[in-house]
Amino acid sequence: MASLLRRGLADEGWTVDVAPDGTEGLWSATEHDYDAVVLDVMLPGMDGFTVCQTLRERGRWAPVLLLTARDAIEDRVQGLDAGADDYLVKPFSLAELAARLRALMRRGPVERPAVLDVGGLRLDPSVRRAWREGVELTLTPREFALLELFLRRPGQVLSRERILGSNWDFAFEAESNIVDQYVSYLRRKVDKPFGVIQIETVRGAGYRLREQPIQG
Repeated sequence: MASLLRRGLADEGWTVDVAPDGTEGLWSATEHDYDAVVLDVMLPGMDGFTVCQTLRERGRWAPVLLLTARDAIEDRVQGLDAGADDYLVKPFSLAELAARLRALMRRGPVERPAVLDVGGLRLDPSVRRAWREGVELTLTPREFALLELFLRRPGQVLSRERILGSNWDFAFEAESNIVDQYVSYLRRKVDKPFGVIQIETVRGAGYRLREQPIQG
């Protein structure tokens, strides 16, 4: 397939490099500034999801088109969460592949999404990872979303209703303690293990992320 794609894309006017496995593909895409990357999910050595995510972690933002024989929704979601820009299920036509590549390249240079960094807490929305003073935090999707909300509004008091509206897409009673529970979960992971207080309660108003933590 790689040989056929190289020949077909060359006929379309592109210069094409081919890597035989995930490890070499990762090296090549890290060392060279490609206009686009066509990445098969089922690669020997390192799968396409891992290659794509590692490229994003290394700050390589060329558009990535994933190819796979698997068409389950969860696989598509996994690919997009890994940082891919588009997804094409086998079998496909070369004409469709070329059209999708042209569409990706028309978007122009891709800029790295902003990394949020406040008082020793660092969060990268593009790869969905967060750290405290270089130590990676293990967060659930809901905890990650809550931390991102705080980091985007440092120093601001966020009411429970404001947090509820941003992080829960289904109905909760305003007096529900779900927000308090998740703030507590988050503190146990981002503050308490490090002996600091950065997420603080503002009595009668809600919660606030301090721009600098204090010793707990």
